[in-house]
Amino acid sequence: MIILYNPKAARYRNRRLPLSVLAIAAVLEGREDYAIVDGNLDLHPTETIASLIQQHAVEMLAVSVMPGPQTVGAVSTCREIRARFPHVTIVWGGYFATNYTAAALNSDYVDFAVRGQGELTFLELLGAVREKQGIENIAGLSYKADRRVRHNPERPMKAPDAFPWLPYHRLPVEKYLLPSFLGRRTAVHQASIGCPFRCNFCGVVNFSGSREKMEAPERTESVMRHLAQNYGVDAIQFYDNNFFLREDHTRELADRLAPLNLHWWCEGRADIMMSYSDATFESIRRAGCKMIFFGAESGNNETLKEMKKDLRAEDTLSLAARIRRFDIIPEFSIIFGNPKDPEGDTEECIRFIRQLKRLNPDCEIVVEHYTPVPQRATMYGNVEDQVRFPDTPDEWATERWQRFATQKDPRTPWLRPSTKQLIDNFELVVSSRWPTVQDIRLPKWGRVVLKALSAWRYELGIYSLPFELRWTQRMIDLRRPKVESL
Repeated sequence: MIILYNPKAARYRNRRLPLSVLAIAAVLEGREDYAIVDGNLDLHPTETIASLIQQHAVEMLAVSVMPGPQTVGAVSTCREIRARFPHVTIVWGGYFATNYTAAALNSDYVDFAVRGQGELTFLELLGAVREKQGIENIAGLSYKADRRVRHNPERPMKAPDAFPWLPYHRLPVEKYLLPSFLGRRTAVHQASIGCPFRCNFCGVVNFSGSREKMEAPERTESVMRHLAQNYGVDAIQFYDNNFFLREDHTRELADRLAPLNLHWWCEGRADIMMSYSDATFESIRRAGCKMIFFGAESGNNETLKEMKKDLRAEDTLSLAARIRRFDIIPEFSIIFGNPKDPEGDTEECIRFIRQLKRLNPDCEIVVEHYTPVPQRATMYGNVEDQVRFPDTPDEWATERWQRFATQKDPRTPWLRPSTKQLIDNFELVVSSRWPTVQDIRLPKWGRVVLKALSAWRYELGIYSLPFELRWTQRMIDLRRPKVESL
């Protein structure tokens, strides 16, 4: 038996279908005996895994790990399983294993790390371990040999429809279909993998190597129809890093989704969408799109150039104004804290956000502190000599590095506490002046109170000491989309 483990992502209030382990399950379905353990449903996943090992001949424990809360659960479980069942091979995959490969393997409870798209790498590894064959030619695999970490060549990516459908029937799907601002029963789907761009602050570059493979529109339509007809799904969060790439593909997909009467959220790029015709925008709206997340990142073109964003601030501003006509809410992420001039960058970001709000008051703002991620080339800001990443999963699981990974308190040496405080205060004022539409639990009176308390601060640009807003948001328990998803 193979055990596929999805550790608890504690920072998310709403659990979602674990697409990463379902992707591995899809290539095992019909050929291997496997079990899925999801820490977001199972209160005691370690004991569940231990029980499965005691009852079955378990060969491998495959763990999908994201930096942040999942690292804590993965470390705790894998350490315990290795101590109790040393014969079970443990494999890590996902963004943590891809971006922090050496750290993942610098432990006695991780045997192999699968980098990037893992389906075929995992299958080949499973066969090699069973047959006691060499693993040095398995693309996308890293491992320990002669007390050193070895990295095999990268594996070329394949489009999602090169693999079987996800085996939804192996999970209690109804427990994942929770209400969101999009609908009563919200599912998730990934219609492409990777991203063709080369932003040097983003972990996706290491995962995909600036490549993107897209699922055919007819397959996406078929999966959506299946979810709607068999599970009553009425809303979708698309997990694609870049949902809109080619206008012809977008138009066909939108036309196929329209009859399904789904509401959906996705990610896109302002420059690509600005090249689309009004007719395509109208098709996207008619297909049920309610919100699109855009990585705007900065209002300064020189900063965007440093980020290798291949985007202009003018594109974002134009998009903010244009998209209002189609009743689609843009959600813009802005990265504060350029290492070269964090104070000046913070002021520029604040001015840019105020511009966006003037053009489109309905736009939602996601404030991000710049937290470096290892890159194939240089990191944004050339900060290689200013950041020492942890050497082990255990250190990544500590409170200090959990706060770094979740941007709660990255403690980067170039960001002074007073500047970070200004960023946090500004975020608090903006999120109070325009409470997110994604919070379906927020009562009308709470929305009115937050707007009234914050209006004068935003109008006058006074962000210091917003104790009344902090207290009110805590009392209301306002949703924070950047840490809770939908």
